[in-house]
Amino acid sequence: MTVDGVPIRVTDFGGDGPPVLALHGSFGRAAVFAGLTRELDGRARLLAPDQRGHGHSGRTATYTADDFVADAAALIERLGLGPMVVLGHSHGGITAYRLAARRPDLVSALIIEDVGPVMRAPEIAHPVLDVRGWPAAAPTKEQLAEAIRARGVPDPGYFMQSAEPADDGWRLLFDWDDMMAVQTGGVGDWWPDWLESSCPALVLHGEHSPLLPADLATRMVARRPGSRLVEFPGAGHWIHDDDPAGTARAIADFLDELRPGRNS
Repeated sequence: MTVDGVPIRVTDFGGDGPPVLALHGSFGRAAVFAGLTRELDGRARLLAPDQRGHGHSGRTATYTADDFVADAAALIERLGLGPMVVLGHSHGGITAYRLAARRPDLVSALIIEDVGPVMRAPEIAHPVLDVRGWPAAAPTKEQLAEAIRARGVPDPGYFMQSAEPADDGWRLLFDWDDMMAVQTGGVGDWWPDWLESSCPALVLHGEHSPLLPADLATRMVARRPGSRLVEFPGAGHWIHDDDPAGTARAIADFLDELRPGRNS
């Protein structure tokens, strides 16, 4: 699809369940949800865009938080599926709950994966990963992964989900400077946005997350009616990778609860 002149690739993973707009985090792409879709096994139909500057979608001049909200709103309108459940991981989670605050007509429920209503220091020790000058290509996939590992990333697997073969080796599908702008645009105090919406919300929290402290996860759910917290022992920030079966189970149960007449 083309949104405000920007080509946006959307992956429809299919399935007979309720449609869910799935928004990846910084450095990601729609494909990061492929494993989760398999685990859901038809209990949800994930539609996931490569958001601006990511994957096979177009690069743009700006990557503000409002840009991503506007893109998500336009996608739901173009898909004609609103109001729909919106799932967001990390930066995508901020976009999801800010969309619900601004366009409640488009969002029926929220699934927020491991991000809170604050993304700034001192609440979050390292809200932005400085990736300026990091390697974008290498002769082989292994060499590209090793070059990222040399930057202090023990497991570059998440970044490598956005790596693909190129004419001269392997390359990443994003620009590191763009990713700095994406991350910076997500920094802020987003409490008013989180508290503004009233639709049902599921918050997923990884025990070892560096971006959502346990006390903040507890407070964000306690302060917003209609919210529920599910903890994932042993998981980090990428819960859908660390515990795919558990993530799918929590999401499927939440979607079942939303079905009309379920509680009647």
